[in-house]
Amino acid sequence: MKQYFTKSIIVGTLLLAIICIAQVTTQAQQKKRVIQLSGVVIEEDTVHGRPVGGVHVYVPKAGRGTTTNNVGFFSMPVLTGDEILISSVGYQHQTFIVPDDSPEYQTIIITLLQDTTMLPEVVIMPFPTEEVFKQAVLALNMPLGEDRIDQKNMNQELLALMVKTTPMDGYQNQRYYLNQWASSTSSKFQPVTNPFLNPFNWVKFFNSLKKNKKK
Repeated sequence: MKQYFTKSIIVGTLLLAIICIAQVTTQAQQKKRVIQLSGVVIEEDTVHGRPVGGVHVYVPKAGRGTTTNNVGFFSMPVLTGDEILISSVGYQHQTFIVPDDSPEYQTIIITLLQDTTMLPEVVIMPFPTEEVFKQAVLALNMPLGEDRIDQKNMNQELLALMVKTTPMDGYQNQRYYLNQWASSTSSKFQPVTNPFLNPFNWVKFFNSLKKNKKK
């Protein structure tokens, strides 16, 4: 009986302690007030404090947050005692804890520092090592003439083909357009003639045929 009575006392004491702790926690939670937190996020390195847009203002424990607009302004409801995380790409993270004695409407200014990371220089080469690259360059055997020019590049047929197939650049297109415009402007108020309808041209043509037959 004594052992049973002792166990009952221990269990009752534990239950009473748990109830007291739960009541204290509930009262502490009830003491938290909802406030409207507003603020502006600026960049600290600038002279006049340039506003930073698109910054994440987040309460990790509550799972809620917002982002700043293009002038760095934000506004959101929070509880007193909440820890707010302010983060943005290219800036160091900042934290802000809402004081317990905050007014119902509180305004703050958050300054962010740039997070600059200097990366080492990387040179990309199609060779595994620099020694292999030097050997490949020294192994080149280019047939150059006395003037140190590759004669294959001076081939007349190749140059003629390049002239025919190379399209006109912007300057050449402009010159062609201006020439066509000038030609059309010069004959703008004149009738357009067709040389095949000119009888004098036909007379000259038949006379030339007769002369060729006599020869």
